[in-house]
Amino acid sequence: MIPASFEYHAPTTIEEALRLLRESGDDVKVLAGGQSLLPVLKLRLAAPEVVVDLGRVQGLAGIREDGDMLVIGTMTPHSEVAASSLVAQHASLLAKASQTVADPQVRHRGTFGGALVHADPAGDLPAPALALDAEFVIAGSGGSRTVAAADFFVDLFTTTVAEDEILTEVRVPKHTGWGAHYEKFTRVAQQWSIVAAAATVRSEGGTIAEARVALTNMGLVPIRAHAVEQALVGRPAEESAVAAAVARVADGTNPPTDANGDADYRRHLAAVLARRAVLAAAG
Repeated sequence: MIPASFEYHAPTTIEEALRLLRESGDDVKVLAGGQSLLPVLKLRLAAPEVVVDLGRVQGLAGIREDGDMLVIGTMTPHSEVAASSLVAQHASLLAKASQTVADPQVRHRGTFGGALVHADPAGDLPAPALALDAEFVIAGSGGSRTVAAADFFVDLFTTTVAEDEILTEVRVPKHTGWGAHYEKFTRVAQQWSIVAAAATVRSEGGTIAEARVALTNMGLVPIRAHAVEQALVGRPAEESAVAAAVARVADGTNPPTDANGDADYRRHLAAVLARRAVLAAAG
């Protein structure tokens, strides 16, 4: 289908983009990589009067270090995150999750920040960002503010980014030396996650010293498994010990029921995938 007509703007600065958002009111959409927005426009599930394209805005793409933080610009393509030596060294969970996003074409066009703001519960980046305690830098007319990952994802397809704001970068605490793995279950290649588990682990002499675990598509927002993280500390990186620690990883979750499976099936999957992810992360 052909999208409904809209007014198109391609600003070159953040200030210009923010001005356009303010002046356009509520009926405006921000275009990043377009891999989520364009299909919605073509199906006319959304028909905004104005589209603001961030593709020409300077300074929104790139990966850099800032002390003990890794900084990823919102317009950085998935393919760059997946291939970055900095990300692999300091936040390998993000690199591994980015490698599973859709197909090569989408990874080269889709953007890191765009996927996070889209906040699809089956998306592969929100759970890893949550597990790594990422921080989101959001620009608005009153300046910039920083929001923790735990507060960023609000509801289905909803984040704390307001209609007149733009996510500019994601700051990730360095987890240098931590093992990581993203275990994703799908029925066909390149599908959205039916369920996935993100895990990053710091091991000492075959024992888990610290762990971070989060789940994809087990609720309206990504879910951090704090109780499982605590249960893993001090356990040997062995299958029986890890299986016992993650057995109740799905407690308190609210997974969907659809053609891919019901809620109980997804809860079972969550425990299986979490065990695999933690074991792989622990080496």
